Amino acid sequence: MKDQIKKFLNEEQDPKAIEKVTSKLQDILMKNEEVGYIAVQKKPALTVLPDSIVMTNKRIIICQPKNLGLSMNFIDYTWDDIEGTFVKENILGSEFSFSTKTDMQVSIDYIPKIQARKIFTYAKEQLDILKNGAAQSVITDEIAPTLIQESELIEEMETEEVTDFAEIMPVVSNYTEPIADNTTASAEKRTSELTQDELFAKLQNYKKLLDNGLILQGEYDAFKKEILSYM
Repeated sequence: MKDQIKKFLNEEQDPKAIEKVTSKLQDILMKNEEVGYIAVQKKPALTVLPDSIVMTNKRIIICQPKNLGLSMNFIDYTWDDIEGTFVKENILGSEFSFSTKTDMQVSIDYIPKIQARKIFTYAKEQLDILKNGAAQSVITDEIAPTLIQESELIEEMETEEVTDFAEIMPVVSNYTEPIADNTTASAEKRTSELTQDELFAKLQNYKKLLDNGLILQGEYDAFKKEILSYM
């Protein structure tokens, strides 16, 4: 705990206030929530326990001690709710304020100037991260339909190739004709009746099937030999 407190004492924060706040924060931090900075009020008049501003990677937490430090009020605002942050430097410290998307204005005065600058910078960084994340999400939504269209186009092209294969290769029925030799002879006769251009086109289609991996090299050689015998 002492090491954790020392991390937030770089800009003359009140050690007692930091110790009180950090002990209470352990019970309210969410999963994967980390404290980035703690700023503490420093009023001109003696204050038993001043208010504090806790900056985490998920929200801003306003800590207000009550009942002489025996209890504490916590008011939090997530970064999604915050519209903008502001710092106004005065003679006695600075006033840190922020506005929400529901037009609410929240401010805490008498923040030491260097602490006010630190929480202002940290808030800007978190808002930029949130903004860039939203922009990335929009870009992803715009790219996704394009990828779907490209995928559909590829599927359509693959279907067309398979259709060509179906046209070239005759469908073999489970039913066996009594005179198989006549059927083969009839098929050979149809091939022999093709013109030179038709035979060349048929040979090209077999080459496409070979390139697409739909037939083996040996099968292609057999088809090629058969077609060349008629040319």
